[in-house]
Amino acid sequence: MKRKLSAGGGWQAIAYSLIKAREVGPWRLWQKMRSKNACKTCALGMGGMKGGMVNEAGHFPEVCKKSLQAQVADMQGAISADYFDKHSLADLLQLTPKEAEHLGRLTYPVIHTKGDSHFRPTTWEHALGEISSSLKTIAPDRAAFYASGRSSNEAAFLLQSFARVYGTNNVMNCSFYCHQASGVALKMVFGTGTATIALDDIPQSDLFILIGANPASNHPRLMTQLANLKERGGHIIVVNPVKELGLEIFRVPSKPLSMLMGSKIADLYVQPQSGGDVPFLVGVIKKLIELNKVNYDFLKANTDGWQEVIAQAEGTDWQEIVTTSGVSLEVIEKTAQYISGSDKAIFAWAMGLTHHAFGVDNILAVSNLALITGNVGKVGSGMLPIRGHSNVQGIGSVGVAPQLQPQVKDALEKLYNKNMPESAGLDTYHMIEAAGDNKIDCLFALGGNLWGSNPDSNWTSACMQSIGTTVYLSTKLNPGHFHGRGGTTIILPVLARDEEPQPSTQESMFNFVRLSEGGKPNVPGFMRSEAEVICTLANLVLGTEPVDWLKLTQAKEVRKIIAQAIPGWEAIADIEKKGEFTVSGRVFHEAKFNTANGKAQMQVTPIPKFDTSALRLITMRSEGQFNSVVYEDHDIYRGMPHRHCLLIAAEDCKRMNLKDGEKVRVVGEAGSLENIEIVYGQIKAGTVAMFYPESNVLIKARIDARSKTPSFKSAPVTIEKMRS
Repeated sequence: MKRKLSAGGGWQAIAYSLIKAREVGPWRLWQKMRSKNACKTCALGMGGMKGGMVNEAGHFPEVCKKSLQAQVADMQGAISADYFDKHSLADLLQLTPKEAEHLGRLTYPVIHTKGDSHFRPTTWEHALGEISSSLKTIAPDRAAFYASGRSSNEAAFLLQSFARVYGTNNVMNCSFYCHQASGVALKMVFGTGTATIALDDIPQSDLFILIGANPASNHPRLMTQLANLKERGGHIIVVNPVKELGLEIFRVPSKPLSMLMGSKIADLYVQPQSGGDVPFLVGVIKKLIELNKVNYDFLKANTDGWQEVIAQAEGTDWQEIVTTSGVSLEVIEKTAQYISGSDKAIFAWAMGLTHHAFGVDNILAVSNLALITGNVGKVGSGMLPIRGHSNVQGIGSVGVAPQLQPQVKDALEKLYNKNMPESAGLDTYHMIEAAGDNKIDCLFALGGNLWGSNPDSNWTSACMQSIGTTVYLSTKLNPGHFHGRGGTTIILPVLARDEEPQPSTQESMFNFVRLSEGGKPNVPGFMRSEAEVICTLANLVLGTEPVDWLKLTQAKEVRKIIAQAIPGWEAIADIEKKGEFTVSGRVFHEAKFNTANGKAQMQVTPIPKFDTSALRLITMRSEGQFNSVVYEDHDIYRGMPHRHCLLIAAEDCKRMNLKDGEKVRVVGEAGSLENIEIVYGQIKAGTVAMFYPESNVLIKARIDARSKTPSFKSAPVTIEKMRS
């Protein structure tokens, strides 16, 4: 095992921050970080009207490596005017995610036509003309509109409005590949698909259960909250097949004593088998029943379906629970004792739970455990899906999804004087599948790396290359622009959040809507705001009736419509005057939920079955990575020296006669990768891990029937020795 650091965070994070500051100028970076703009990385909440590096509660300083990396990347110089003349499509297809990210800012539109050897610069007029001609000549349901979590609420609302008025419900977002399972499950149980707590609830909790998440790398500012919890005598349970260094000990840069001694994070570190979360959670419920620690008064008064959930746990054999979860009875009992001894517990999770063919069941099982102990519907307790992008929740809230809520649909029909389409619409995965069946003629992608977010990379490439016209709005290049190209591919350069000419809004994972003031472009060029691009294109395609799209280039006008169309968002109309706000109807400090009868609807969760002959692959992000964007190739916490490594337990290596540092072939259901370096790690035997998106080529999509999310966290693989 190559890991040598003694803790997460700390001096290495500070040193790295200084290095990044020197790249663009310390004062220049400081000004950008302190500007009144929402953080560009995770959805924890930072910035806005209170100023940069300030969280929703007003605490300063709040900053992390991820936010610095994203900010510095947007402050890079421009890609040279002759770059695409000097580099062919064949060259671009060889770019790694890191290489593409570090090429610099895209400042002019480029186009590629099938058969051409090179992308070539073009004008905005020509690019928009090509796109509008494509959309005008096809049936609306042969077009698709996609948004990542990077965009503002205003741009996202305009995108889905354009699509609906144009005539299609093929409106999708990146959440289908991250937290859609959370939204579906929470909606089933509580009637709302988001967190049931506010940021202020964490300081009032005494137990934090963190499942299938690694905030030490992906949401470092959350680690301050966890360190604070420990300082006031609270406890933390971590459930993760990989023992992550930063979740054991973390040095919080804003805490002198923590920097010196390190903050112990996990009181109990549970390592289930990948995909073993449902039997583990059912086992904890079973143990709570045996210990007579179930809050039956709460269940009877505030839930439906609790009898069936209790009966399932009682009727499940302990041997099945231990075998399928990979967790010993002793550890299950310790978990139950911590939870039963808590007064206010928060249950938090990320893609370790959602990236399964049974992702919805995973979240339902967490919900059952929280309800069994009465830990929803009171201050300091509840459910917290840890969102990975700073506005991924917002774009879903404002309607970027195939199906609109009936109330939103009715409101838009009145506001636009236009019937909204009735078709089911395509989710993200099935849009790719439809493209492979030659059913998509135009794809309009607002940010992100759609190709890099899909399983089965070779299949995804073939599907996306069957699309007639593909359009990407982006600040920088990424491999998806080239592997996920269409017959005609157009990349349009857009402004980053802190470069927008008008204020825009974003929503945090705590249902808090923030205002970003915008600013001036970091580099000279021909970039445009996302909202301007969408409105200009909509005007070219649809004209001014029934919607005057050019009027909606004014963000204030868009916010007026959002206030009338989206329930709980009424305050957005006056956000510049009255201040930022929490979306109403989502945070539950009383046990009255948004269901038909006001009660939580508990659900039985079947225990999944696995082929035990194969290893189970977890795809993961490295410490120097944000979503599909790679800033650094190595992982300093896990001791993985580059992107082409396999993290594996020494026990498995001994069984298979493999050595640390050996190169192997990894074979999945969809493909294989050669020359993958073995790295010994503290990972559950039977589970292995590799970096995303490189390992996507191995994974055959196993889609959760309810959330439509692929299974990136329990993919069967085998390991073969390389022939000499």
